[in-house]
Amino acid sequence: MAKNKIVVAYSGGLDTSVMVKWLKDNYDAEIITFTGNLGQTKELTGLKEKALKSGASKVYIKDLQKEFLEEYVFPALKTGAMYEEAYPMATSIGRPLLAKALVEVARKENANMVAHGCTGKGNDQVRFEVSVGALAPDLINLAPLRMWQFKSREEEIDYAKAHNIPVAATKDSPYSIDENLWGTSIECGVLEDPMVEPPADSYQSLTPIEQAPDEPEIISIEFSEGLPVCINGNEMDSISLVKALNTAGAKHGVGRIDMIENRLVGIKSREIYEAPAATILHFAHKELERITLDKSVMHYKSLVAHEYANLIYNGLWFSPLREALQAFVDKTQERVTGLVKVKLYKGNVRVSGRTSAYSLYDPALATYTAEDQFDHAASEGFIKIYGLPLKTYNRVTQKITNEKKKKAVA
Repeated sequence: MAKNKIVVAYSGGLDTSVMVKWLKDNYDAEIITFTGNLGQTKELTGLKEKALKSGASKVYIKDLQKEFLEEYVFPALKTGAMYEEAYPMATSIGRPLLAKALVEVARKENANMVAHGCTGKGNDQVRFEVSVGALAPDLINLAPLRMWQFKSREEEIDYAKAHNIPVAATKDSPYSIDENLWGTSIECGVLEDPMVEPPADSYQSLTPIEQAPDEPEIISIEFSEGLPVCINGNEMDSISLVKALNTAGAKHGVGRIDMIENRLVGIKSREIYEAPAATILHFAHKELERITLDKSVMHYKSLVAHEYANLIYNGLWFSPLREALQAFVDKTQERVTGLVKVKLYKGNVRVSGRTSAYSLYDPALATYTAEDQFDHAASEGFIKIYGLPLKTYNRVTQKITNEKKKKAVA
């Protein structure tokens, strides 16, 4: 029999670092690691050396930042997809792209298995395995964290020390951190107690609100058909734009989310997210839609955004429904072009102004001054027709109720 060849989705964190050695020994396999660069900074340092030292025979590191933003993040931004109305899903959106790239490496290396470092009660196991199954149903998915003997991160740390595997996690600071351009997730350790305020060392890039500047910063963001293209009049590529907003938002403490969320596997978990650029862009995009989208389109799109967010969060990016919803969203964005001014201050984002050539806001209709052109006299007939069904329904209800009362008295 040919020797097993396993491509590992490798982050360089505690779980995947331990996993390389564990898989090599337990499956008598050649281990190849794949890391997708989605904009994480700390994890890429010394990654190749760490993977080889852990037992990998070959290391792939691919820059996916542009594809990540333009083919995954921005479609979700145009949709307004926020899981449970709060989370811009930085981690969730990255998983289908990583799964796609993982499959590409597996095909290139003629591997028969792929492996991920997701836990048995997390969402990412679903996202990876469902995505791999959609793209390469013949590949075997391995999830060591669902199978191995370790019951805690502390035990993994001990294993890493025993086998000279370099890891950053310590027993005093056992956070699990996932970072990319669109945001950072922080969990585990003391954060598992929802009554504990996140300690200072849990902050990754944001300035704590108490230390944020006392002066606000106003930023102008221009959109073209729903996509951000300029900051303060400077046209920027997708990566530079998001990085610039991450820096500005982090400076003012914007984009921290402390959330109890409903995981796909049926449990609630406490998650801390830092997403400065995502928070700013979702806010600005929504403000631009408020003046450019027709009322019925805007209201229906909110339903689509809710479903779209669930699809991403639940690992169904490559589903026919997500693709169909995207077609609807792309049509709605044809007129979402214009400029939004936002004010960043002490962890908050506020709108300072918005304008668009496609604006449906008409001052002559909205004003209460002498320039008012709204036909007030037309409202009487409108109200009569608009309220007629409800008036008729309740007239009939009242008639039946009165007849029942008369029969009860008789």
